Amino acid sequence: MTALFALATSLLWGLADFGGGLLTRRTPALTVVVVSQTIAVAVLGAVVLATGGWHEAGPQLWFAVAAGAVGPVAMLSFYKALALGPMGVVSPLGSLGVAVPVGVGLVLGERPGLLQFAGIAVAVVGILMAGGPEFRGAPVQRQAIALTLLAAFGFGAVMALIAESSTTVTGLFLALFVQRVTNVAVGGTALYVSVKRGGAALPEGGRAVVVAALPALAFVGLADVAANGTYAIAAQAGPVTVAAVLASLYPVITALAARGVLKERLRGVQAVGAGVALVGTLLLATG
Repeated sequence: MTALFALATSLLWGLADFGGGLLTRRTPALTVVVVSQTIAVAVLGAVVLATGGWHEAGPQLWFAVAAGAVGPVAMLSFYKALALGPMGVVSPLGSLGVAVPVGVGLVLGERPGLLQFAGIAVAVVGILMAGGPEFRGAPVQRQAIALTLLAAFGFGAVMALIAESSTTVTGLFLALFVQRVTNVAVGGTALYVSVKRGGAALPEGGRAVVVAALPALAFVGLADVAANGTYAIAAQAGPVTVAAVLASLYPVITALAARGVLKERLRGVQAVGAGVALVGTLLLATG
């Protein structure tokens, strides 16, 4: 079950990142974050009411609040990086955040078997290769890399925090709702400050462009929420060290989506990396 939910997480995150990266090429990144997460809040609020999730409120929700505070910083940094550099380069570097939950798992006493340790190492190498990183080039590439590394730490922190925010399915709905409310509060405040300082809240074309993009924004917000949910289930069902690595295969999905939709060419190292990541996945699943 851990492997299944963790792989579902990688699929959802990969598609959400691809959609978010596309949107930020036309719309300010803060606007993408705030609008997509506001839609997620509305949907999750309805789910919490329908499932009676309010009864699961407790001290563990502070983990969700912390995840919600870190999340917008990570998402904003990542979307800006995706808009600056090729998705196939930025996305795999973002997966370095896996070091955070893996480290937490090891500190808490998790000790994967030898085969699983091998799978972790192979999968991480494959993830990095799948992006075919190019570190040479213009300053904009260096800026994209710096933003991506900041995002990676944030994503890793969110993974570690959300895994501790609930112990039941209905409690998870409430935790995700609290996380997203915090996302919107933090992101909305940043957007307000940005506008006050002369930044743009709307893309060229104004509100009409944002309205036209609502379906895509909804997909990004809901896919990201679903990914957090499936990851929390995976982390609770099995070792966090395994769940975190399998969930971090999302760069492969982003790279493939960029290849299929944007016609970004996959370099040889990317194709090999995807295969290596798959081998690591199989080792983790069977270890």
